[in-house]
Parts: sequence; C-alpha cells; structure tokens
Amino acid sequence: MLSTIINAFKVKNIRQKILFTLGVLIIFRIGAFITVPGINAKALQSVSSSGLVSILNTFSGGGLTNYSLFAMGVSPYITAQIVVQLLQMDIVPRFVEWSKQGEVGRRKLNNVTRILSVILAFFQSIGITAGFNTLSSLNLVQHPSISTYVSIGLILTAGSMLTTWMGDMITDRGIGQGVSMIIFAGIIARTPVGIEQLYKEYIVGQSGSALWEAILFVIALIIVVILIVTFVTWVQQAERRIPIQYTRRASSASDNSYLPLRVNVAGVIPVIFASSFISTPQTILMYFASNHSGDTWYKIMSNLFNMQTPAGATFYTILIILFTFFYAFVQVNPEKLAKNLQKQGSYIPDVWPGHETQTYISKLLMRLSVVGSLFLGIVSLIPLIAQNVWNLDESIGLGGTSLLIVVGVAIDTIRQIRGLMMKREYVGFIRSPRPSNL
Repeated sequence: MLSTIINAFKVKNIRQKILFTLGVLIIFRIGAFITVPGINAKALQSVSSSGLVSILNTFSGGGLTNYSLFAMGVSPYITAQIVVQLLQMDIVPRFVEWSKQGEVGRRKLNNVTRILSVILAFFQSIGITAGFNTLSSLNLVQHPSISTYVSIGLILTAGSMLTTWMGDMITDRGIGQGVSMIIFAGIIARTPVGIEQLYKEYIVGQSGSALWEAILFVIALIIVVILIVTFVTWVQQAERRIPIQYTRRASSASDNSYLPLRVNVAGVIPVIFASSFISTPQTILMYFASNHSGDTWYKIMSNLFNMQTPAGATFYTILIILFTFFYAFVQVNPEKLAKNLQKQGSYIPDVWPGHETQTYISKLLMRLSVVGSLFLGIVSLIPLIAQNVWNLDESIGLGGTSLLIVVGVAIDTIRQIRGLMMKREYVGFIRSPRPSNL
C-alpha cells in the first residue's frame, strides 16, 4: 500500500487528485471546529460518547461534539439515498422508470435525493438541537426561541449540504468515493481522541498490580484490533471468479477470462446505511424526551434504536444484513449484467445466455450476500457485545463500525489508485511513437 502511494505521487495527474482530496478534507476538518452561533458547545462534553452523539460524530468527524457547521455531516444525505433507492423497488413508478434511463435518469434521481437531503437535514438539525436543549443538565441553546431554532437549523442544513458537495467534488476530481472519504477522514481524525480516552480511563490513576492488569488489557485490545483488521482486509479482498468464454466473434480474447465478484459485494455501504438509518429515529425521539420519557412506547423505541442495548444491537445487525442483500443487487444488477455479456458475445460455461444467466448470477449473489452479511454483522456486533459484557466505554462499542468503514474505504481507494496507474500505462503504450525505419 505504501509503495503504491509513493509511486502515485510520481504521476502528475494522480498527484493532483490526491492533493485535491487532501485539500478538501482539510477544509472539512477546519469546519468541524467552527461552532454554530448561539450554542454552548461545552454542554455536550458530558454526553460526547453516548448514543446518538457517537453515531453522528462518526459521520461528522467529531463535529457534533463541537456543535460545528458540519455537525450533521453526511448523515441526512445517506438517509435520503436509502429512501430513494428503496422507492425504486416498484414502489414509485416514476423512480423505477428513471432508474432505467441511464445517465439522464441518474441525474434526476440525484436531484430528488438532494432535495430530500435538505428537508431531512433541516428537521433533523432542529430535532437534535431542541432535544439536547430539553435535557435538564444541558443548556445547549443560549437564548432558545423559535427564530433561534430555525436559524440554527438553516446553518446546520447548509453545513450538511456543503459537506455533501465537498464529497461530490472528491468523487469527480479527487480520489475515492467522496461521501465515504468524508466519513473516513472523520474517523481517522478522532482516533487520537479515542486513544487519549483509553489511556485516561484504564491507565491514569492505576498503580501496582492494577496498573499491570490495565496495561495487559490495553495490549490485548490492540492485538484484537490488529487481528480484526487483518481478517477484515482478507475478506474485503476475497472474490469469486466466474469463468467467461467468448464466441467466435471475440475469439481473440483470452481463454482465462473471468468475471470477478467480491465475496462482500456490498462493501461497507450497508454498515454506513444502517448507522445512518438508526440515527434518524433517535433524533425524533429526543424531541419527545422531556414529556414522554416515562411512557412505555418511548422506552421501547429508545431501546430499539439505541445500539448500546441488546435489542438495539440486534436490530442494528439485522439492518446490516438486510442492506447487504439489498445493496448487493444495486451494485451488481443481474439483468443488466446478463444483457451486457450477451452483447459482448460472451457467456458463462454450462449456462445459457439471457434469462438463465440472470438467474445464475442472482443465485450466486444471494449466496455471496449470506457470507458478506454475516461477516459485516459479526464484526459490527462483537465490539457492542464486548462493551456490555466488560462495561467498556461506549465509543469502543462503535469501534467495529468505524473499523469496517476505515478498512473498506482504504482498500477501495488503493484499488482506484492502482487502476489509474494501470490506465496510464496502457494509454502510454498506445500513444508511444512508432520506431522509425532505418
């Protein structure tokens, strides 16, 4: 990986993309420290590692703890993406029609996603602000009023859409998938803070045998993290190779051609989707906390949408599994893939072109999604279980989610850099001048 990055900096075009990406991420990090006017940011320090704050901090790089311009991060945009993609499943006919129109339809769906993002960001930001302000121990808003809440909502909405726009700029002109890179940068930026919290909680103030026990625990935790990173990297790079043969029209193609499908086809998107999806109901529930905290329905919903409870952790894992199956078929459309193979004059051995190829790929995706969903669910669930069993800090419970996102985005980014370098080599070979005849 290190050699790939070093070689990439030697290529001007790729170096410019990397520097552009780093520049955008630096601007994002600066914005994460600019507090919204009229907010007492220190009020959130006491709950900075709990529930909704931990989830939104994952998407905003600690922006919510500072109640910054980017406190909402890309969470509203991700939620809007989920809604729009679900509506394309024969729920809204117009969306289904747009999904089949190629680039034109994709632009229309993106416009709908952005409009929905603005609406979600506005109401979610007001709900979070009002919810935190109703807590008796917090005085988040210095001068609470309707106009104050609306102005804060507008500022946070603008910050969320600016963050989304920066992600789009990274996708178009930089390296990696923009929204994922924003989340990746936020998690990496908070790593030193997590190490400091771990040091203060388990090392500071200990002495004698208790100190050695704390040191051994931290060492064991580091070893477990390294093993999980190795396992996640291995699974993320594993792939199923489907052999492909060509008809006589393409007889010049290689005999060893294959169609690679990753074992975890959906990547880390299901984890991001599930985390964002579970944060939205928490935002709504905060608004009812002051008047309905003792009601039965409120307690049930709070447990269900809180990843620190057994019910919430189970629901979170189920969401990851469902989104894995859903997004696998979004990433690899069996119908479109079967048509493309037929147009290229290629086929899968022992499988008839057309409908049978589509059925074969659909069944294969289902089997791969079983493995991928279990993998994502287990890696995300183990830290949550460890948190409840050993009474660890709540930020450690979200460590599995953060780890999956970091490793997945890093692998995809390195894969894209290698692809750009390989493309440059091919272009250079094609454009190389012909030798002169002597």
